[in-house]
Amino acid sequence: MTNKLGIIAGEGKMPVTIAKKAMEKGYSVYVLGLKSNAREEDYKDVAQFKWIRIGQLGAGIEFFKSNGVQRFVMAGRVQHVSVFTNMMPDLRGAKFLASLKSMQTKHILSRLIEEIQKEGFICENSALFLEDFFPKKGVLTQRQPTEPEQQTIQYGYQIAKEIARLDIGLTCVVSRKAVIAVEGMEGTDRCILRAGELYQHNEDKNAPAAVVKVARPDQDNRFDLPVIGTGTLRNMRKAGFSVLAFEAEKTLVMELEEVIALADKYKMCLMAI
Repeated sequence: MTNKLGIIAGEGKMPVTIAKKAMEKGYSVYVLGLKSNAREEDYKDVAQFKWIRIGQLGAGIEFFKSNGVQRFVMAGRVQHVSVFTNMMPDLRGAKFLASLKSMQTKHILSRLIEEIQKEGFICENSALFLEDFFPKKGVLTQRQPTEPEQQTIQYGYQIAKEIARLDIGLTCVVSRKAVIAVEGMEGTDRCILRAGELYQHNEDKNAPAAVVKVARPDQDNRFDLPVIGTGTLRNMRKAGFSVLAFEAEKTLVMELEEVIALADKYKMCLMAI
């Protein structure tokens, strides 16, 4: 029997890459693409693709069941604002939403996995087949951090870990001992751009600044892993930031070689901490 894998796909290259690697390994891939997040044209070679809106839990389960899928992954960014703008629950989804005790991301996704697994499905690590994309500790780029930048990074790491613990976000932007911005519902890219707008008003243009991204203290690898890619660097360049630090061995760096090459081109410091 052919191996089958289901993917609940959000934005970005992460679910697309998982689908490609799974097919290379002989899997038939069945994709549930979240409306306003995934792009159907990215999955033209999969066994089957189906659009689904956030909250259509019953329809998603039926799609996997009808195709004989038992294992699935949840991968890709989901715009948090789409929870409010693109929600269209079916009957089972409405019952599930009514049962939630919190609307925090961690609670919603962990409960969602529990609900789907009640039907006999197995939720795999969301970075399935992407094990080589988690850099170990060290500086990845030609540019090394200065001593003031090192201190800024350490401060940012403490802040990022705290907001991650509180399930607010995984990213912060700091300068010296001040927080410029923390990631909320808008996501990492918009957090960086917002911080850039604020940083431009800084009187000391030489003040060291850093973008710092971490995993949750009790990160569940089945969902919402910290991810960075070339888009992260392009937004940093637009915002005027040149230092990116992320948690070593826990942060997924998509297109790792391309990310490092782009960082070197922009003369950025990329550091796994």
